[in-house]
Amino acid sequence: MPLSSLRVLDLTRLLPGPYCTMLLADFGAEVIKIEEPGLGDYARWYGNEWNGESALFASLNRNKKSVTLNLKTEAGKNIFREMVQRADVVIESFRPGTMERLGLGYDALKKINPGLIYCAITGYGQDGPYADQAGHDLNYISYAGLLALQGEREGKPVLPAVQIADLGGGAMMAVAGILLVLRARDQTGRGQLVDISMLDGVISWMQTILPHYLATGKEPVRGELPLSGGLACYSVYETADHRYLAVGALEPKFWKTFCHGIGRGDLIPRLQATPAEQEEMKKIIAAAIKKQTLSHWMNVFAGKDACVSPVLNMDEMVRDPQVLHRRMIEDTKHPSVGNVRLPGIPIKLSEAVGTIRSFAPSLGEHNQEYLQELGYNEEQILRFREENII
Repeated sequence: MPLSSLRVLDLTRLLPGPYCTMLLADFGAEVIKIEEPGLGDYARWYGNEWNGESALFASLNRNKKSVTLNLKTEAGKNIFREMVQRADVVIESFRPGTMERLGLGYDALKKINPGLIYCAITGYGQDGPYADQAGHDLNYISYAGLLALQGEREGKPVLPAVQIADLGGGAMMAVAGILLVLRARDQTGRGQLVDISMLDGVISWMQTILPHYLATGKEPVRGELPLSGGLACYSVYETADHRYLAVGALEPKFWKTFCHGIGRGDLIPRLQATPAEQEEMKKIIAAAIKKQTLSHWMNVFAGKDACVSPVLNMDEMVRDPQVLHRRMIEDTKHPSVGNVRLPGIPIKLSEAVGTIRSFAPSLGEHNQEYLQELGYNEEQILRFREENII
């Protein structure tokens, strides 16, 4: 597998870091979760769907191993330093300065292992006036100006259903950063610090909004953005059976097909109409769509290029033929629960297949394996456990 020679020490918890290392682990990286004894990753306790086990934790932490270490103890720090000597990547998501105060920051660890790739995922980055400020996904997208643009024009901002900053701004940027430095290390032999700010990542995502504002100085308005409710050809409409139809007929050829499909060919010339006319057209289209059921409209547009799709619920999505064909829902056998389903692997390579090889580890499941690798004997491992070092 592409990353089978990569060893990652993962000190992250909850969502951004674990999603990053999940992707690495799916393609062969040896990811070792370093967790606090007795507590571990907080996501372990988010639900108990599988005989007390969190489905969220199980999905994010598949293919990984778990070692508990109390990094507030000298013995725990020393064990971690020994593990760093044999690692390629350290990834953490503490506030800036936390690892430095433990004596385990990048500058200290690169002396132990000059080839170490050290990735830090934080809300605002390692420097700047907000660096020490607490936050969550909601705060990062609000500072980015993205939250202000979500929702209807006359309503309040609407929270997204998934964590944009955590996943897009944090996890995916971290994956890219780690792989970039891995490539650079092949050339130089040296590792680097990968400083990921979730706020930075969200701002970078705003490519359909921010460049226009920077060029014109015109403040975008919620509900008037072309791809966020401003265009009649790119919107969501309710059907007669209280379902919803997603229409993305941006190009003239798609718009023409759509308008003919709903029996409103007179709207075809108005694709690029003014904002006021767009509002009028949305009302006309809404009235037309409301007359028939979702299944009726799907039959009307079946086999036609109109960029029309049903707004599926979860039960429909997991049974959708395209989703099943792409194996985005994986059926697998849990050792104690039986058959379970997990989200699949989104990256498809022509010569390497990402796989779910093992379930999420129990807390400290691999303590013995890695401590013995470092040369500790049974008696020492038992003492570490008794002294709450592991």
